[in-house]
Amino acid sequence: MALSKYDIELDLANRQGSSHAFLVDLVGSNKRVLDVGCDTGYLGEALAAYGNETSGFEVNETTAEEARRRLVRVEVGDLEGTDLVDVFGRGSFDIVVFGDVIEHLRDPLPVLRQARPLLAPGGSVLISTPNVAHGDVRLALLKGQFNYTKLGILDETHTRFFTRDSLVAFLHDAGFVLVELRRTIAELFTTEVGLREEDFDPAIVAPLREDVEATTYQFVVRAVPDDSASITSEQALRADALANDLEVARRRVAALTAERDQLRSRVDELTRDSEAVIAEAQEDKARLSAERDRVAAELDALHKTKVMRATALARTVYARLRPREVRPPER
Repeated sequence: MALSKYDIELDLANRQGSSHAFLVDLVGSNKRVLDVGCDTGYLGEALAAYGNETSGFEVNETTAEEARRRLVRVEVGDLEGTDLVDVFGRGSFDIVVFGDVIEHLRDPLPVLRQARPLLAPGGSVLISTPNVAHGDVRLALLKGQFNYTKLGILDETHTRFFTRDSLVAFLHDAGFVLVELRRTIAELFTTEVGLREEDFDPAIVAPLREDVEATTYQFVVRAVPDDSASITSEQALRADALANDLEVARRRVAALTAERDQLRSRVDELTRDSEAVIAEAQEDKARLSAERDRVAAELDALHKTKVMRATALARTVYARLRPREVRPPER
C-alpha cells in the first residue's frame, strides 16, 4: 500500500509531456536541488539518475522516512511555519522545486519568497501547479458544479487555484520573473471532473477546443529572481503565446486533415456504391435480356405449334367435307 496518494513510480519514458517529465528536463543534470514537499522522494530518485544531489522538505514524518532512503537529506516541518534558510542555509541550491505544492498552502507567497535566498547565483525555482481554467472546470461551473475530487485540478486538499495570468502575477509578487512556461495537456471531457460531452451545446464546446488555456491541465514554470533576469516575463509570455498559436494551428491542420480523410473515405464509399449499382444494373440488364430471349423463343415455339395444329385441323376438316367421288353403276 502506498504511503501517500501522491507516491508514484516515475516512468519518464512513457510519461513524456507530463509535469514530472518536464520538471526532470528543466532541472537537467549535476545540480543541487531542494524538492519542497518531496513526499516519498520519488521525484528526487528520478533526478539522481542524472547526477543531481537532491534534498527534501516534507510535512509528514512517515513519507519523509521513505524519502530518506532516496534523497541525500530530508527535513520535516510545517512549510508555512519554517524558515527554510535557517534549515538549509543561504545559497545552498541551484534549483528549488515546488512540484504540486503551492496550491496546497493557505498563503504560498511567503514560502516562495524565502526560496530566493536559498538559491546560489544563477539559480531558479521550478513550479508545477494545476490550471483551474481548464475547460472541464469552466463547463462544470456552467452547470453550477464545483466538486472536489481525490486527485487532480480540484484535489480536496487544494486551497489556492491558479490561471496562467494569476500564476505570473504570483511569481512577480514573490520577486521572481517567469523565464519558461510549459503545459501538460488534457483534452476536454478527459479529466477527473467527469463531464460528458453530450450534456453540452456543441456551440459552447467548439471554441473551448480552440483555446489552449482550456486544454492546459498543469503549468510547469521556471522563474528566476528578478534582479538576475536577462529575460522579461513579457518575453516569456510572448514565447508562450507563439507556442499556443502553433498549437492552435496544429489542431486546425489535424482537424482539416481528418475532414479530408473523411471526405476521401466518403468518395471511395460512394465510388464503390456506384460501381456496385452499375454492376447490379448490368446484371439486371443481362438477366432481362436473357428472359426476353427465352420468352421470345417460347412464343415462337408456341406460334409454330399453333400453326401446325391449325394446318392439321384444316386438313382434317377439308378431308371430311370434300365431296365423295360418284361412280356410275355397272351394266
